[in-house]
Amino acid sequence: MKIINAKIYTMVSEPFMGWVEVLDGKIFSVNKGAFTGTEDASCSPCSDVLDAGGKALLPGFIDAHSHIGLIENALGFEGDDSNEMGDPFTPQLRVIDGINPFDAYFAEARGRGVTCAAVSPGSANPVAGQIFVLKTVGRRVDKMIFKNDKNNEAAGVKFSLGENPKTVYHERNETPMTRMAVAALIRDGLFKAQKYLADLEKHENDSENNDPPDPDIKTEALLPVLKREVKAHFHCHRADDIFTAVRLAEEFNLDLVIVHGTEAHLIAPDLARLGDNVRVICGPLLCDRSKPELAGHSLATPSVLQAHGVTAAISTDHPVVPVQYLPLSAMLAVKGGLDYDNAVKMLTVNAAEILGISARTGSVEAGKDADLQLYDCYETALDLLSEPVWVMVDGQVVS
Repeated sequence: MKIINAKIYTMVSEPFMGWVEVLDGKIFSVNKGAFTGTEDASCSPCSDVLDAGGKALLPGFIDAHSHIGLIENALGFEGDDSNEMGDPFTPQLRVIDGINPFDAYFAEARGRGVTCAAVSPGSANPVAGQIFVLKTVGRRVDKMIFKNDKNNEAAGVKFSLGENPKTVYHERNETPMTRMAVAALIRDGLFKAQKYLADLEKHENDSENNDPPDPDIKTEALLPVLKREVKAHFHCHRADDIFTAVRLAEEFNLDLVIVHGTEAHLIAPDLARLGDNVRVICGPLLCDRSKPELAGHSLATPSVLQAHGVTAAISTDHPVVPVQYLPLSAMLAVKGGLDYDNAVKMLTVNAAEILGISARTGSVEAGKDADLQLYDCYETALDLLSEPVWVMVDGQVVS
């Protein structure tokens, strides 16, 4: 397929008029200028031509933190598989075992240009389970998984600090009921995983003199985090909790992502000094200050982080904000001072980098998945009343 006569917003260069060639679900080439039909000798053999009519071609949007399919549409307890609150330490849980790919919100997501979403366990437990990135098209969740750039199916492990785990276990009169205990439980689990990994490596290097460690599914689940094969996503709102996440990440050399980061704008210079050692997923932005940790909520957070050079993305935390309002959430960040281009980048190239999937998506470049969307006008792509002309996933128009 050739998508011709498009104004292409690659997210990594200035926009230009040109055409894109799609082959076997991938972007085969991105070309400047008009397609004349004489290029076939140097192009892939394909006959389908999709005329964009001069409209704006963008990469698909990415929701960097959600619970889509895990907390289902129009259902209560029966459709909520986000939190396993019988045990505060559950790194072995995998969201793909609880996701319903027929949930109506997947269709609504791709209808608004969201072509993939990170699906995370909830934040009741200090260590909650494994995060997966999914395409928003599919009938079987195993076929929707978006492997990260290190070819790992999981994108990360979810950790939670602050009010949520404190509240859950305070109500049960069980540990952890304080911030100290929450951090200690995480630290203990990571310390045991370090020892497990060391024993495993000793056995692999000298099996004759070193027995392997006893199998432990919880500890095994943390090994990719310690190896930096997947990222450590820390649910934090308050600034002090963000610094606790930084402290833990530095102790165990974790690839840190701050999720929510409600008070990140208060400590943006400190986060900036950490460079690539910390990234922030902001959101939800379209919400009230419904609990003490949200007292510092501000639409300016993404703008302040951007101004200080901290890589950030924007999320809905679906269903807190329905996933189809991801572009509107980015527009609220514009209202809070973020420039429009960076708002779009926070839904595309930035989100892909933070999730560790930038080798395959987030920009319009040759070799990446053909997850694309077309708008009448780039300048209104984030507007509430705007909708894509069409949305493409893996080279197929799906909406």
